[in-house]
Amino acid sequence: MISTLTAQLADYGRLMRFDKPIGTYLLLWPTLWALWIAAEGFPDERVFLIFVLGVVMMRAAGCIINDFADRKIDALVERTKDRPLATGKISTLEALSLFCMLISLAFFLVLLTNMLTISLAVIALVLASTYPFMKRYTYLPQVVLGAAFSMSIPMAFAAQTGSVPPYVWLIYSANLIWTVAYDTIYAMVDREDDLKIGVKSTAILFGDADKVIIFALQMLMLLIFVVLSIRLNLNHWFYFSLCCVLLVFSYHQYLIKDRARHLCFQAFLHNHWVGLIIFIGLLLNYGFGQ
Repeated sequence: MISTLTAQLADYGRLMRFDKPIGTYLLLWPTLWALWIAAEGFPDERVFLIFVLGVVMMRAAGCIINDFADRKIDALVERTKDRPLATGKISTLEALSLFCMLISLAFFLVLLTNMLTISLAVIALVLASTYPFMKRYTYLPQVVLGAAFSMSIPMAFAAQTGSVPPYVWLIYSANLIWTVAYDTIYAMVDREDDLKIGVKSTAILFGDADKVIIFALQMLMLLIFVVLSIRLNLNHWFYFSLCCVLLVFSYHQYLIKDRARHLCFQAFLHNHWVGLIIFIGLLLNYGFGQ
């Protein structure tokens, strides 16, 4: 009885990707960038807690709706064939019930902020819910993912300051472009399987130009951050963090040079450090003054 319950809870944890926190990190770091920039230092504690909990819940909910949309496709892909919905260990009704519960909890948190944040949250929910189905209709699902992942940025500003200044969309654009870059690397892992089953991605769209385009996107993301740093008069610590990110991006190019699946996946995972390094740059900037 206990062992069965433990196994069931483990399956739910896998469905929400609690065993693979990389997605939570990739959603969390841009949220923290926005909160720190909006507050010019440590944000309001209540807002900080709302967004950290919201990130965890929304990432878990996003994984569930993604696996629901891909439950038949996942069974045909080597990397995903053992997911709980693909194997039938969790039913679609159970998955959707859990999804609704997480969305409800996340929306309750948003209700503790203000109307502007709530309005932006509705847009974020629509993007997050439709993204998993985009790979059937467009070769640019990574762009939709980037748009969804980046919505926490204007939401953070709205919750912290009650407004969304124009420069916020620089941060939004940088994060969207970065998301397309790292999720294209991720899609390179599954490209052969996706071609067989007819799933679309930027990795397939870019073809042999994938590495060049990924590097161009990474450089564009850094360029936008340079423009942002000039706009906000950020200090040398932030510029140093961008130099460190450039080194990480260069290493990514080394890892993906032969398009080996395991090395592409490793490069994707390294993007956690990109987000962290930029956040450390902001911490040092606001901690040591301008």
